[in-house]
Amino acid sequence: MAWLPGSLVFWTMVTFIYLTAPGCPVEVKVPVEPLSKPAGGTAELTCSYSTSVGENFALKWSFIQPGNPLSSAETILYFTNKELYLTGPQAKRVTLLQNPPTGGVATLRLSDTRSSDTGTYVCQVNNPPDFYSNGLGLINLTVLVPPTKPTCGQSGQISVGGGAALSCSSSGGAPRPVYTWVRLGSVPTPAPGSMVQDEISGRLILTNLSLTSSGVYRCVAANQLGSAFCELTLEVADPSKGRVAGAVIGILLGLLFLVIGVFCLLKFQKQRSKKPTEIYGGNDLREDAKAPGVYDSLPRRGNSDVGLLERSPSASTVTTTKSKLPMIV
Repeated sequence: MAWLPGSLVFWTMVTFIYLTAPGCPVEVKVPVEPLSKPAGGTAELTCSYSTSVGENFALKWSFIQPGNPLSSAETILYFTNKELYLTGPQAKRVTLLQNPPTGGVATLRLSDTRSSDTGTYVCQVNNPPDFYSNGLGLINLTVLVPPTKPTCGQSGQISVGGGAALSCSSSGGAPRPVYTWVRLGSVPTPAPGSMVQDEISGRLILTNLSLTSSGVYRCVAANQLGSAFCELTLEVADPSKGRVAGAVIGILLGLLFLVIGVFCLLKFQKQRSKKPTEIYGGNDLREDAKAPGVYDSLPRRGNSDVGLLERSPSASTVTTTKSKLPMIV
């Protein structure tokens, strides 16, 4: 009969060997409560174990970033064959409290803590033939960092009767900061329900705005290590004032156009009342010009000429004298 790795008989034999093999159970102990340390300090990750240390003893510390599974653990320290190996980006800042860690103490010391050190640390002891337990413990570390200066913003219909949303957000801080909005100065107490704030998201909702809602608002972001704040000025507009101003501007523009129109009309009439003086050059031709020698009426003469023209032939003083010479036939 062939022995196949996936067969039921094979895994039954392996389990039997583990159960009957000599050795002590490996037991690892770590704190149950999460650990919190301020940034820039030193954190001691306590880990102890019980086993019969022998030639095959090995200790490993691993780091898991927040939100990642156990399978993504990254080794930062490894002890085996009486040698200590430091790996990963934290290699220069980690050490063992007891080296070599063969006396049951495997505590890890992490110096100059940073926000990037926040996560889960795994202490794992392996000591064949002690296979009765998984031999590991998990420690959650949070590096405390004060909030950075938050950024304030506003949006919405910021006018009388409208609403506004004020936002506040800090890019840094561990644990996550809590946001609180306050209004500066002595102002009337807002109506119930007109101001609603969310401490987690940092939003402040203002409804049914009035002119008294105008003012300076401050947002404070705070956690266990400190606080920071930002401020903004809210100016509530009055639509009625805008309408009055628009009407006044419209009236002024209308008067201005009226004055301009009257001025242009008077100027036009003044120009029409003047007779234009036309000067023609000697070589200019006009369509309405008369030909030389043609007049619209006979030229006027003196009174003596008129009298002569009007005189009848009977009134003439000229006499005719008959010739007295005889006719010769």
